[in-house]
Amino acid sequence: MSKLEKYENGFKDNKIPETMKATVLSGVGFENIATKEVPVPEPGPKQLLARIDAAGVCTSILKIIQLGANHKYLNGWDPVKWPVILGDEGSLTIVKVGSGLEGKYSAGKRYGIQPAVDHAPINYLERYNNNGRGMEKTAVGYTLSGLLAEYILIQEEVMEGNCLIPLPDDDMPYFAVSMAEPISCVISAQTRNVHIYKDSPQSSRYAKLGIKENGVCIVVGAGAMGLIHIELAMRFRPRVLIVNDVLEERLNWVNRVLGPKAEKKGIKLITVTPDKIYDVLTDVTDGRMADDIILAVGIKQVQQEAFNWLGFGGAINLFGGLPKGDSLLNIDSIKMHYEEIRITGSSGGDPGDYIETLEAIKNNEIDVGNYVAAVGSIDNTVKVLNMIKNNQIQGKAILYPHIKQTDLKMVDHWDKEKENKFLEENLKD
Repeated sequence: MSKLEKYENGFKDNKIPETMKATVLSGVGFENIATKEVPVPEPGPKQLLARIDAAGVCTSILKIIQLGANHKYLNGWDPVKWPVILGDEGSLTIVKVGSGLEGKYSAGKRYGIQPAVDHAPINYLERYNNNGRGMEKTAVGYTLSGLLAEYILIQEEVMEGNCLIPLPDDDMPYFAVSMAEPISCVISAQTRNVHIYKDSPQSSRYAKLGIKENGVCIVVGAGAMGLIHIELAMRFRPRVLIVNDVLEERLNWVNRVLGPKAEKKGIKLITVTPDKIYDVLTDVTDGRMADDIILAVGIKQVQQEAFNWLGFGGAINLFGGLPKGDSLLNIDSIKMHYEEIRITGSSGGDPGDYIETLEAIKNNEIDVGNYVAAVGSIDNTVKVLNMIKNNQIQGKAILYPHIKQTDLKMVDHWDKEKENKFLEENLKD
């Protein structure tokens, strides 16, 4: 039996160690984050213990490191007194079921997890401001156990918030499930675009969610999340898909990697730098401008300018957030009134978005491997966070908690075959 086969069936012998590696925040600032050995938690009657098979490192962790107890989701929980295990993206396998959940869950079953839990805290209320009163949400990787660890305690809040999501296909690659959370944010955002239709002048209006079919869509920003927006926008089959970015190398990547898919779907893909977008858009639409604009950049000047590219009845999506204290845009109320434009935004996904994401991955509506930039062991967490902070990585780093310590390996594309080979070579004996 190969090392990978032994690993995949490891839940059967129920040999759970006493300690595990986990990335822990024990204060504010990078000096208080480390990957270290901690006890493996014991699940209570209504809790589960799961093995983390792959985990992503999310940009949002930087905010937790910066704010500590002042973060909205920590709400007074002091990581100096009660260190937290970080990580809100991952793929997991149940290894132990609490006595009160036997028959409902079973060891060996694989799941994804939606980390934004729409449920008030149940455990450790005394650690929150005002004993948690007024809190309507909790989050995995904040005060609920995180995924940058070898094992995770899945608490009552997760189950009661319907955030433990079974996979549509148990053969899905570990890394693909780990990528589902950031992708679900994109799916959530794109369905916020609303377009109004009438079948005839005398018929009633009705609305459709999503990017306008056979319309003109612009994605501004071809960074990591912008690229996901580009590929997922193709699900709605716009007639023209324009990608706007300041970096030629990003636009070249879009043409090389996503161009063939757009051509196959009959979508005209245009990549253009900011200095040329207005003229290109005017030409391709005969002056009617765009039906949808996805702003995947948090730059105020760019967001303000983009309103000039929106046509009658168009929708503009403020996906990229602006910094607090400098987030006000000037909205032309005359344009909004007479051209019937819509402005929308979103903050993350929910369990429904996560389920839709898993289905999209299963059905090859998105090639998740396009967006993996690096792989390695969990020991690389702090290194990756510094790379994110310094804009040194374009794409997602996937870390495998149960492999031996390895250097971070940069990759151009990742798939199940590569993952299996990497695990076979690096899983612990």
